[in-house]
Amino acid sequence: MGAISLYAKASPDFAQKLAHSLALLKSSAATFAPLTQASSLGAEDMVVTHLMQEASIEASVFVLDTGMLHAETVALIARIEERYTRKVDVYRPVAKVADAFVQDNGADAMYKSLELRKACCHIRKMEPLERALAGKNGWLTGLRREQSSARAEVHDVEEQAERAKINPLADWTWGDVWHYIALHNIPYNPLHDAFFPSIGCAPCTRAVTLGEDFRSGRWWWEQESAKECGLHVSADGTHEAQEPAAFEPLSSRVSSIIPIREIPA
Repeated sequence: MGAISLYAKASPDFAQKLAHSLALLKSSAATFAPLTQASSLGAEDMVVTHLMQEASIEASVFVLDTGMLHAETVALIARIEERYTRKVDVYRPVAKVADAFVQDNGADAMYKSLELRKACCHIRKMEPLERALAGKNGWLTGLRREQSSARAEVHDVEEQAERAKINPLADWTWGDVWHYIALHNIPYNPLHDAFFPSIGCAPCTRAVTLGEDFRSGRWWWEQESAKECGLHVSADGTHEAQEPAAFEPLSSRVSSIIPIREIPA
């Protein structure tokens, strides 16, 4: 059974949420142009890209190709371009900097310390993000309050120093996301069918098990409070913690540990 058949369950007020999201996109495009979408190519971001099309707004789409993404993730770039007839801008780390980091610290540096993992994230995500957002007055994300304790206080619009961050799915549930994907036959990462609710770089992402929260498969060797790469952390680096939402895997009858995908060398 796939993710759609098991998770697509709209909230009772889904129609109101959808109307609000579309209105937010239209007002944001008018207020914060030029506008862009930061797409991780996860389920939420695929929904945001479709909503942009439905709202008929002017906004670009970009992806941060860290050089360590799953092949299934990268393949979605071409599917977006074909489905929506729009170019996806791809930003990559500076090759010589990324190569030097691996040479100095090893391909497994992210496992050695939190400092090295964050340094890797900076090279592969944060620096390319700065380039992607240059000249933009607003950026769209797929953040939802339900995703984790660190994101429980996500607002529809967050005013930042240089631009606004807009989160059109802030109040959507996991069931809402999959309901919308099913409703519009939106392409999605097949890893979502294999117990990956949150997908990042291959070495830093694993499948989740029964009762784990949405982002437990990201940087699973670290403490819960550290599980952000820096893209969506407030200026002071803190968030008001709440209990994270649990992720129900593909079958509630599954009791064994789901195998972790082999981490590439």
